[in-house]
Amino acid sequence: MAQVAGEIAPYVTAAVGAYGVAVLARTQEEAATATVALGRRLAQRIFGVRAEDEALPEALADVVEEPHDPDTAAALRRAIRKALLADEELAADVRALLGRAPGTVHAGDGSPVVVGSVIGGDSIQIGSVGGDVHIGSPARG
Repeated sequence: MAQVAGEIAPYVTAAVGAYGVAVLARTQEEAATATVALGRRLAQRIFGVRAEDEALPEALADVVEEPHDPDTAAALRRAIRKALLADEELAADVRALLGRAPGTVHAGDGSPVVVGSVIGGDSIQIGSVGGDVHIGSPARG
């Protein structure tokens, strides 16, 4: 179950990044990406659907407050693992959802998952960089 919880946590984290405290609210709003949509479905299946004004479970609330903290990520994985170990039907359901997951997902600093971003003007995207690199405006003569 630890491996399954580890696979689920990045999706839930991406959904929390997109929806914040409304991650468990049932709305008709479309998710920004397949990753966020799946993360939201997983979070709702594991932690239940809640009204937007209801408090989140502690593990999710902590991720909303400190999304890049490795301790909150670990606590989320643990909460997911505990829920899966306690309910075999839930574990089977989330495995089925993961079976339809889009490829590999990484959430957090340096990851390809970006939610809620606005880019104005010029933008540069780099997949990986090695050696000496300089990014800047061309010299104006």
